[in-house]
Amino acid sequence: MAVEGEPRRYFMRHEQMDFETQLILGGCYYGCADAGEVLSTVERIGEGDFEAWYREWCATAERLERTAEECAAAGNRVSARRSYLRASSYYAASLSMIDGTEDPSRRVPTWKRHIACFEEFCARLDPPAEKVEIPYEEVPMPGYLFKPDAAGGPFPVVIFNNGSDGPTVSMWSSGVAGALERGYAALVFDGPGQNAMLWLHEVPFRHDWEAVITPVVDFLLSRDDIDPARIALSGISQGGYWILRALAFEHRVAAGIADPGVMDVSTAIVGKYPPEMLKLVDEGRKEEFDGMMAEGLKYMDAATRQTVQWRMKPYGTESFYDWIEMARRYHLRDVIDRVRCPVFIADPEDEQFWPGQSREVYEALTCPKTLVRFTREEGANWHCEPKARALYDQRMFDWLATVMPPKASG
Repeated sequence: MAVEGEPRRYFMRHEQMDFETQLILGGCYYGCADAGEVLSTVERIGEGDFEAWYREWCATAERLERTAEECAAAGNRVSARRSYLRASSYYAASLSMIDGTEDPSRRVPTWKRHIACFEEFCARLDPPAEKVEIPYEEVPMPGYLFKPDAAGGPFPVVIFNNGSDGPTVSMWSSGVAGALERGYAALVFDGPGQNAMLWLHEVPFRHDWEAVITPVVDFLLSRDDIDPARIALSGISQGGYWILRALAFEHRVAAGIADPGVMDVSTAIVGKYPPEMLKLVDEGRKEEFDGMMAEGLKYMDAATRQTVQWRMKPYGTESFYDWIEMARRYHLRDVIDRVRCPVFIADPEDEQFWPGQSREVYEALTCPKTLVRFTREEGANWHCEPKARALYDQRMFDWLATVMPPKASG
């Protein structure tokens, strides 16, 4: 039952599990999931049981992976492609609660299974996605370039910037599929603190995301199949901060998209702490703060411990004090007025991580800007509109067509 005035939980009282289930179901629109598979898996998971969450999603993924292999061996390319995509999505789903399980060390092997299935899916697209490496400091950033057809071009392209913990496969239903249908190419990549850069190379987040996006733009401009005048940059979840930060410095991008707008990443973290604890951080009392946090976590529920561990990892620190100090650098207040290109900002009702910040971003921007509300009545509430990717894509891509059309004029 929903409490009046609060967003409904459909499947579990455990907020994160219910939200993750909605995200997975939202992927049905572009083939990342099938409703029956999702619902039957959730039925096998006890309330707040992290081990069961990991086990049952992996079991569903393994079944789909076997199906994909059988379809591929029989020459059934479409069935294999679709089954590999769902298998990848379900392996990724298993990882969202792994810090609360009996054995978190299963993360990287399971992540590798997710990416292997995703690459099998990519190889069976028409045309196949191109696996790329984007030069970046000491470790190149891996990515995938999708084109709407093999011939033609140069294509307009949308760079889809993932969030703080989104799996690679999620970008298919969070922009890539919709872009291809409309004649745009799409690039997804792992930046610092994301997926391969984190799990394989231990490269953590950075706040100055222009240092990430400028090499991505350089890479695209080196290609003959990309239109240099029609490059858009889209960021989902924490990517709503990163892309706006990058756009303040990288002015070769023609359009920006933030889902949602994020002015200050740290509020999702510091908002959980009582004022007396934050006072310790403000006074530089690192040892005392870390000691109190370590002791306090022993008495917190498993869900809280799991969330803290999951959120800290990409920052590359085990210090709670350093985590807060780092996160406080992730804000736009001193640079947002430098953004020049047109920007689309999604503003979902019931935003649970950065409430009110989409409008704050909109009001602070001095460039051409559009704020679009997504409501509970439309089934489009909660962070990143998990159940409404069709509606989101319709509104966002229709806006994009007005500022960066899929076909060049003339």
